[in-house]
Amino acid sequence: MEFKLHSSYRPTGDQPTAIAALEASLQAGNARQTLLGVTGSGKTFTMANLIASQQRPALIISHNKTLAAQLYSEFKNFFPENAVEYFVSYYDYYQPEAYVPQTDTFIEKDSAINEDIERLRISASSALLSRRDVIVIASVSCIYGLGSPEDFMAMMVPLKVGMTLRRDELLTKMVNNQYSRNDAILERCSFRARGETIDVWPAYMESAVRLEFWGDTLEAIRELDPVSVKPGKSLEMFDLYPANQYVTAPGRVKTAAAAIRAELEERVDFFEKNNRLVEAQRIRMRVEHDLEMLRETGFCSGVENYSLHMSGRKAGERPCCLLDFFPKDRLVFIDESHVSVSQIRGMYHGDRARKERLVDFGFRLPSALENRPLMPDEFDAVTEQIVYVSATPAPHEYAVSSVIAEQVIRPTGLLDPIMEVRPIAGQVEDIIGEAKTVAAKGFRTLVTTLTKRMSEELSNFMRDSGLKVEYLHSDIDAIERVEILRRLRAGQFDVLVGVNLLREGLDLPEVALVGILDADKEGFLRSETSLIQTSGRAARHVDGKVLLYADVMTKSLTRAMTICADRRKRQEAYNLKHGITPKGTMRPIEESLVDEAAEDVLAVAEGTDDRDIARVLSDLESEMLTAADELQFERAAVLRDQIESLRTGKPAPAKRRKSRR
Repeated sequence: MEFKLHSSYRPTGDQPTAIAALEASLQAGNARQTLLGVTGSGKTFTMANLIASQQRPALIISHNKTLAAQLYSEFKNFFPENAVEYFVSYYDYYQPEAYVPQTDTFIEKDSAINEDIERLRISASSALLSRRDVIVIASVSCIYGLGSPEDFMAMMVPLKVGMTLRRDELLTKMVNNQYSRNDAILERCSFRARGETIDVWPAYMESAVRLEFWGDTLEAIRELDPVSVKPGKSLEMFDLYPANQYVTAPGRVKTAAAAIRAELEERVDFFEKNNRLVEAQRIRMRVEHDLEMLRETGFCSGVENYSLHMSGRKAGERPCCLLDFFPKDRLVFIDESHVSVSQIRGMYHGDRARKERLVDFGFRLPSALENRPLMPDEFDAVTEQIVYVSATPAPHEYAVSSVIAEQVIRPTGLLDPIMEVRPIAGQVEDIIGEAKTVAAKGFRTLVTTLTKRMSEELSNFMRDSGLKVEYLHSDIDAIERVEILRRLRAGQFDVLVGVNLLREGLDLPEVALVGILDADKEGFLRSETSLIQTSGRAARHVDGKVLLYADVMTKSLTRAMTICADRRKRQEAYNLKHGITPKGTMRPIEESLVDEAAEDVLAVAEGTDDRDIARVLSDLESEMLTAADELQFERAAVLRDQIESLRTGKPAPAKRRKSRR
């Protein structure tokens, strides 16, 4: 089936030029190309047009799974007749297995799996193996190791009305595919058998399936409502895929167990020869237990750590990942590439550092290091053609791209803001005066500083001058951050002072002025990318303006101003030629995310804007993962509870006591 793009509007502005340039580059066989599109220029629509014109299965990688969900929703609307799938980490909370030598503390793996996301992951895998018109929206976790597509396909059970199939044989196949039997209650990833009728709820479906036998003949296949247990429409055929992406053929477990035991004996011998008897005993007890579980059930806790032996790979050989489920002519988009590419390239090293400690101290066999994401060069080798998408591509994208297709015209006609450089001497007094002028017109101001302390001190100074001011930085809780932004939009204060948090992701149409203090202090916070992104916060206002306080025109500052000025000229020329009058963007002010009657309860009202909820969840998840990486697992658990509270609207549980294992 071909991709069919559904949209009520057509490419406008410089979208047609960008689409044509990227199409030509892809047709020429170029490996890398970049779509440089400013915020609000319709980059997602351009990507959709490319997919429709190329007619190739597509993988779109986002650096954040919440933002991936937004892309998923957009592409579902663009391609309602095609398979648009969602593939992100299925953990709502994930505390990795870790060891802290300084305190001799071992932290057990702890996780909370989101069943809906797990279903969507398996749905993506099965769709890729059964059809071509598939678009998968994924987070960077898609480069982590999975079971091989060959094993996944081999374990699939094809069912067809009228086929000869022994009932007991089918039950055995379902158990091997990690479906559990439950004759009392039908649940996802389970089946029940009553007489010659078998009901199974596939892992990747919202509905169940009823299989009716007459002897050894499959007489009927029907959809089944798992709640009411009412049969639905009849099916002529049905492919039952495994309940898990890490399935392994039954015969391979025995071979893998032998290889695991051989590695165990080698590792124990190593520890004993080096007089590390504690580590030798530790690894033997753990692996012997896992081998017994594999022998009895075909599965064990942490089975992914034995993926090298279970898959039959050789040491150093790259693991299979989601990309292997795609056909060879796949097309890969990397959204927000200036962030996503660095995540892809750094994922392997961060994962390995944690596992090396486990291996060194006898908690895991060395083969556990092979349960990993792709290395940067491995990712490059398996992605034949990539389209990078960003408003501020990194040097890497410029270096490897054959074509840089620019898309700077916004459908609303809005221009990049005016940028003006002023001296650092008197910068505080100057920004106060400008902010008062903006506040008198009913608009808002953002001010960026270099440090958290400076943001607090500047807030107090501006407040003493008569302005209504608040500050925002990383020490402020994620939920409170969005509450502060909501109050800024509502006009409860005039100026928001912050550090790096003002750089990306803020949709504040009321902001008419952005002040960047100490703009000539070269570094991450004043890099070309940061300056352009920060200036973009004023791009949603018709009279948007950016004041940069600097005594030296650094390379980053000069480059950022040149780029924004060039974009503004092109936007003005386009508007003049086509008689377009710029219109500011409007967005309803969302209701508070905090229930003032009970501070610990999240009131996610029906009127709350989904983008703000997504932003809170994104911030919380980022903080949770950072805390886990830094081995601050108690904080990670608290953040996990806050995420669950925001999603369900229920109060977060009381803070848990710290435990040591």
